[in-house]
Amino acid sequence: MAPISIKHILISESVDPCCKKILQENGIQVTEKQNMSKDDLIAEIKNYDGLVVRSATKVTADVVNAASNLKIIGRAGTGVDNVDVDASTKKGIIVMNTPSGNTISAAELTCTLLMCLSRHVPQAAMSMKEGKWDRKKFMGAEMYGKILGIVGLGRIGKEVATRMQSFGMKTIGYDPITPREVTATWGVEQMSLEELWPQCDYITFHTPLMPSTAGLLNDTSFAQCKKGVKVVNCARGGIIDEDALLRALESGQCGGAGLDVFVEEPPTVRALVNHPNVISCPHLGASTKEAQARCGQDIALQIVDMVTGKGLVGAVNAQVLASTFSPESHQWIKLGEALGAVLKSCTSSKQPFSQVQITSQGDSLKGSSSFMTSAVMVGLLTDGSKNFPNLVNALTLAKESGITVTRNHTDGLTEGVCEVEVFVNGSSYRAAGTVQGVPVLLELNRSMFRQPVSLSGNLLLFKAEASPMLLPSLTGLLAKVGVEMESFSSPRARIGEPWYCVGLSSLLGDLGALKPLLKEAAQLFV
Repeated sequence: MAPISIKHILISESVDPCCKKILQENGIQVTEKQNMSKDDLIAEIKNYDGLVVRSATKVTADVVNAASNLKIIGRAGTGVDNVDVDASTKKGIIVMNTPSGNTISAAELTCTLLMCLSRHVPQAAMSMKEGKWDRKKFMGAEMYGKILGIVGLGRIGKEVATRMQSFGMKTIGYDPITPREVTATWGVEQMSLEELWPQCDYITFHTPLMPSTAGLLNDTSFAQCKKGVKVVNCARGGIIDEDALLRALESGQCGGAGLDVFVEEPPTVRALVNHPNVISCPHLGASTKEAQARCGQDIALQIVDMVTGKGLVGAVNAQVLASTFSPESHQWIKLGEALGAVLKSCTSSKQPFSQVQITSQGDSLKGSSSFMTSAVMVGLLTDGSKNFPNLVNALTLAKESGITVTRNHTDGLTEGVCEVEVFVNGSSYRAAGTVQGVPVLLELNRSMFRQPVSLSGNLLLFKAEASPMLLPSLTGLLAKVGVEMESFSSPRARIGEPWYCVGLSSLLGDLGALKPLLKEAAQLFV
C-alpha cells in the first residue's frame, strides 16, 4: 500500500507526552485540545487528518461524518467501544488501537482485586481509619487451591492466569477464538461457559463489549455458579448485568465483586458502589505511568509506521491493509484499481452493475485476493460523488449498493493474473491484467491484445471492424480535435469482440466525432 499522508493530528485527551514528541519528530503537526464538548469536536475535526483519543472522547457517527480529511483514529489503549467503527469504516477511516499497551497494568489490577476480595483489604483499611479493630468481621479465605474462571483468554487473560497460578490457583477458562491447545500451554483448561460457571470460586472477565458478551453474567448464569462466587470485571461495563449482580450480592449467591468498569461512567446509580461487598475503582485498568507511556508510544509509532509504509499494527477495521505494505503489492493494487476503472468506463452508459466476480491466478497472488478484491472495487466505485472509496471501505460501499462480490484464487501459474467480470442488466464485461513492471491490460471482453496495454495515462478503448484504414482514419479524426495518438494496441486474434486501445495525449471532450468509425467506445484516465 502506498504510504498514507498524515500531516496534522488532534490529540483530544491527556496522552503521554512521548506520543506528541514521536509524531512531531516524524514531521506530523500535533494539536492538543482536551475536554472538548461533542459540538466542539465536530467543529474542530474538519481540520485534521488524524485523531488520537483514550476512552473519554466519544467518536460518534456525527463526529466521523463531520470529518472531511480524517484518515486515522488512534485509540491509545485497548478496546474501541468509544469509537463508531462502522461509521468510520464506511468513510474509509482506519481505526487503530494499542492491543498490548496496558496488558500488564490491567492484569495486575485484576489480580489486586482478586486478592482484595479474598482478604477484604479495602474494607479493613477503612475500618481502621474509623478507629475500629474488627478482626473477626474481616475473616478472609486463602486463594490457594481455589478455582479461577477466566472468561476471555487474550493477552490480559493469559497474564492473569500466569500470576494467579503462582498463588496455587487452578485456572480454567473460556474463549471462542483462542485454541484450547494454546491455552493448555499456559496451564488453562478451556471449556464451555455452562461447564465453567459451576466450578468457579472466582471469575474474571477479559472480553470486549459486544452483543455476544453484553450481560454475559446474568441471573441465569449466576444461578449456575457456586453460592458465594466472587467476580471481577476490569474489562468493560455491561459484560456483567449490573442489576443481576446486585440481586446476587443481596441474596448471597455472589460473595463479592471487584469492579473497575461500569455501564455508566461515572455511575450515577450508586447501589453497587455502596454495597459493602463491592470493591470499586474509577476505571484504573490502564492508569499506571508505565501503561500510559507505553500506549502513547505505541499509538504514535503505529501511526508513523503506517504513514511511512512500514506496516500496519492494531487496525481493527482494516485487516485488508495488513498485507499491502510490500513493494510488490503496490503495483498489484494499482492493477486492481485500473481493471475496475476500465470496466466502469465500459459500462458507464449502462445500468449499475449487480455482480462482480474477481479471480486471481498464480503463486505471486496467493494470499492477495483480499486486497485485490478491495482494489478492484475502488476502481469500480470511484465516481466523483461524495463517496470516496478506498481499500478500507470499498466492500462496505459495495454491499450497501447491493453489489454481490465473489472472489476465487487458482494456484499453479507462474505469472500472476487478475481477471474481473462485472454483470450489468443481463450482460457481462470482462477484463484481465497482470503486472509486468507496471500494471498492464491483457484482454478486454475476451479480446486479447497483441501487446499488453500499459494501464497509465489517457486511454481510449473501442470496438471497431478490422480495416487497413482504421488506424489512419482514427489518427486523422483525433488530429482534427487536437489530440495526439501516443500508442495503439490491436486485438491478437479474431476471438471475442474486436477491442482496440489507444493512448492519447489528453482525454476527448466528446466522442461524437469518432462515432462513424467506432461501434462502442469508452475513455478513462488511469
